[in-house]
Amino acid sequence: MTYPDRPRQDGAGHDHGSGQASGSGHDHGSGYGNGAGYGNGARPSSDAARAPSPPQGGATRPAHARAAYTAPRTPASGYPAPPGHPEQAPAVTVTATVPAPAAHPERRGTVPDTAADAPAPPARPGRDRYLDLLRAVALVRVVAFHLFGWAWLTVLFPSMGVMFALAGSLMARSLSRPALSVIRGRLRRLLPPMWAFSLVVVPVMFALSWKPVREEGLWWFIKLGSYVLPLGSPPYPEESGSTGGWLELSWADQAAGPLWYIRAYLWFVLASPLLLKAFRKLPWVTLLAPLALTAVIGTGLVTVPGTFGEGLVDFAVFGSCWILGFAHNDGLLKRIPRYLAVSSAAIVMGFGLWWASGHLTEEGWNLDEIPLAQATWSLGFCAILLVYAPSWQKLPGRLAGWDGLVSLANNRAVTIYLWHNLLLMAAAHLVDELWSVPWFGDAFGTFIEKSYEVLVFLVVWPLTGLAILAFGWVEDVAARRRPRLWPNGAGRKRRV
Repeated sequence: MTYPDRPRQDGAGHDHGSGQASGSGHDHGSGYGNGAGYGNGARPSSDAARAPSPPQGGATRPAHARAAYTAPRTPASGYPAPPGHPEQAPAVTVTATVPAPAAHPERRGTVPDTAADAPAPPARPGRDRYLDLLRAVALVRVVAFHLFGWAWLTVLFPSMGVMFALAGSLMARSLSRPALSVIRGRLRRLLPPMWAFSLVVVPVMFALSWKPVREEGLWWFIKLGSYVLPLGSPPYPEESGSTGGWLELSWADQAAGPLWYIRAYLWFVLASPLLLKAFRKLPWVTLLAPLALTAVIGTGLVTVPGTFGEGLVDFAVFGSCWILGFAHNDGLLKRIPRYLAVSSAAIVMGFGLWWASGHLTEEGWNLDEIPLAQATWSLGFCAILLVYAPSWQKLPGRLAGWDGLVSLANNRAVTIYLWHNLLLMAAAHLVDELWSVPWFGDAFGTFIEKSYEVLVFLVVWPLTGLAILAFGWVEDVAARRRPRLWPNGAGRKRRV
C-alpha cells in the first residue's frame, strides 16, 4: 500500500539531482498506487493522490476554494400606500355625517415619515444550500480518490471543476464591489490558512535536514516564498523522513500536493476583473477560450516549460469552469432553453470521453491525466449541475439530516483540503498499529488486510475533526469573524 503519487517533471526551474522538488502541478494516480504523468508522463492529475514512487522533482497539487454562496437577492415587497391621517369632521344636523378631508392630502399614497410605518429593508440573502452540498460532496470525493485511486471517480464527479465553478460564481457576485477590495478580501481569506499550514510543514522539512540548493542561489529562496504568496510552485525535499516511520520518505511530497489548488485559485482571483469584463462583452468567446488554450498547451501541441507552464495548463483546464460560474451568477444559463443547454453540455462531455478513449494513460480513465478530456468533461458536467440548480435555502427531505456536516465542510473547506493528504498518511499508520495490538492483530489480521483502505477512510474523518479543531479557527480570523471551533450551524439553528 503506497501513498499519493509521484510529482510531475518540473522542466525549467527544477533542480534535478539536488534532492529538491517543486510543489506545482496536480496530484495524480491511484491514491495508494503509482501514478502517471499528465497524459505524457510529465503532468500529474488535478486531484489525485500522490504515490511515493521515485520522485522526479515534479510539483504537486488537489480542495477549496471555500467560499459561502448565497441565493440570488430578491427585491423587497413594494411600499404600502396608507391614507394620510384622516380626521373626523364635527357632527352636523344632516341625514349623514360627512368625514372631513384627510390631513396632508398632498401626501396621500406616499411613504409615511414615521419609522413605525416604514417598510422593512430587503432581507439579506442566505446561503445557497445546493451549492454548499456540491462543495461538500466535492471534498469527500477528493479524499476518497486520493485513498482508493479509482479512476472512474474522475468521471462520476469531477470535483475540481465543480469547486472552481462554484468559486467563479461567488467571485462574479463579489465583483459588484470595487475590484481591488474584492481581491484583497479574497487574499485575506485564502492565505492565512495556508500560512498556518506552512508554519507547521516547512519547519519540519528543515528539521529533517532539508537545505537550500547552493546552485540555485537566490532563486531558491524566491521559490520558497511560494509558501507565503503561492504565485508559483513551492519547493520541497524529494525525500524526507524515514522508511516505515511516521514521516515516510514521501511525506513532504504529500504535504505540498494540495498547494497547486491554492496557486490556481489565486491566479483566477487576480484575473477575474478582466475575465468578467471580457465575459460580459463576449460571453461565449470568453467561456470557450480556455478550452482552445487547453487544446494547444494541454495536448503537447505547444509546450510551455517550467512551473509557469504547469500553472498555465491548470489555468486553461479549469478556466472554462470558473467562467461558467460567471454565467451562473449573471443568469445567462437561465436564459438559454434548458433542452438546448443540456444537449450542448452532453455534446461537450461526449467529446471529452471520446478524446480520453484515445489518450488513456497507465491509469486508464483517470481524466486528471488527460487535460483536454478533463476540461471538456468538467465544463459539461458543471453546466448541467448549474442549469438545474434549485437554489435551496435549506436542504430538503432526508438531506436535512446532513445539514450540520455540510455546514462544517463549507466553513472549513480550505483546512480540510490542505491537510487531507497528511491526515490520510496518519490514518494509514494508525490502522497499521492494529496488527500490533495483542490478540487483536492475530485474530483479525486477515480482516484488517482485506479492509485496509476502508478502515483508513473511516479513521481519516476523526483525524479531520481534530485538524478542524486545531487549525480551522484560522479561517474565521482570516474572514474577520469570531473564531469558532466547530462551525456546523448549530448555534444559528438555536437562534432561529
